Amino acid sequence: MKETLRRLLEALSRSLPEIPFAVQFWDGEHFNLNGDEPAFTLRFSTKESARSIFQKGTLGFAEEYMNGNIMIEGDFGEVMRLGMDPLIQYMKLSLGTRLALLTQHIKSLNTPRGSRRNITHHYDKGNDFYQTFLDESLTYSCAYFHVPENTLEEAQAQKYEHICRKLDLREGETLVDIGCGWGGMLIYAASRYGIKGTGCSLSKEQVELARKRVEEAGLEGKVEILLKDYREVEGTFDKFVSIGMFEHVGKGFIPLFTEKMKALLKPGGAGLLHTIGKEQASPGDPWVMKYIFPGGYIPNLPTIVEVMGKKGLVPQDIENLRLHYALTLDKWAERFERKADQIKEMFDEKFVRMWRLYLNGCAAAFRAGELRLYQILFTNGLNNNYPLTRSHVYRS
Repeated sequence: MKETLRRLLEALSRSLPEIPFAVQFWDGEHFNLNGDEPAFTLRFSTKESARSIFQKGTLGFAEEYMNGNIMIEGDFGEVMRLGMDPLIQYMKLSLGTRLALLTQHIKSLNTPRGSRRNITHHYDKGNDFYQTFLDESLTYSCAYFHVPENTLEEAQAQKYEHICRKLDLREGETLVDIGCGWGGMLIYAASRYGIKGTGCSLSKEQVELARKRVEEAGLEGKVEILLKDYREVEGTFDKFVSIGMFEHVGKGFIPLFTEKMKALLKPGGAGLLHTIGKEQASPGDPWVMKYIFPGGYIPNLPTIVEVMGKKGLVPQDIENLRLHYALTLDKWAERFERKADQIKEMFDEKFVRMWRLYLNGCAAAFRAGELRLYQILFTNGLNNNYPLTRSHVYRS
């Protein structure tokens, strides 16, 4: 087992010669790869931790790190970058692992009941927890950086402004936000653009705090937050937005969600879908799907555009904000580490390790892996009155 692991690590070092790192095995053997000044050290405390990697791939590595059987000292981001290598991402999994993942997938399907269970798993961990690392608006999605030095608060406000301009929002219009989180988008749009908004979320904790924030902003009667599944939202609106929710829909429900987008949007109205995506279809990360986002599915761009076309939704503009999400995750990870002791008291050490892996791993996946962040602007049928250029988006 030790020699097999050594060969894998040596192959990784050849794929990424610019990353020097050190390894220590359970029997005390220690060696360096790619130089004598390692960016990080991987310590394997048991032979079983190595065996788990070859049986379960990234899932095995992550579980062993969560359980303290693999330790990481040094630059966590560089470890995650190493983990983006195809040698790791496409390791052949054991039959038992594949069957367990299939069972997990079936249990987490996004039926109306399953969606509530999946959303509760991730989003109802307590508002106090999310306040430890999110910005003041509690925006839990990709920010928009004019420059890398922007604060998280600045970048999230810039993201909302960017979306409002793309939608060409006008005072008095109605806006529906599917998966509105803590209400940040609707509060921004109502206070800055004078729209009347409706949002929905399946997270009880999100809805309770979002309603309180709407009241504190003096927007009662202007913004309504519903504790509802997207399938239950009724009405027609001038504009549509969904930010970071499409990833929770599930592969089999993409056509249904797209039908709902069309049903909620007036003919000719504009909508914006802000979603993680890929260029090509591929399986999701098994660890993320099991521990972080059960029921999650990262769609590929061609599928999104094709389904939109079949439903009569016309893509107007597509922007890839991949590096913006990497910067956002960096900010979250920094804040998370500053509050790691507090978060450990809320949960436990295993939880801290799990979320450290999640935040840093996602940042690496946007920088060096296959994750993208697409903003897809579309209209419900043809709209010949939409601005001819992007000057309304990039005006000073």
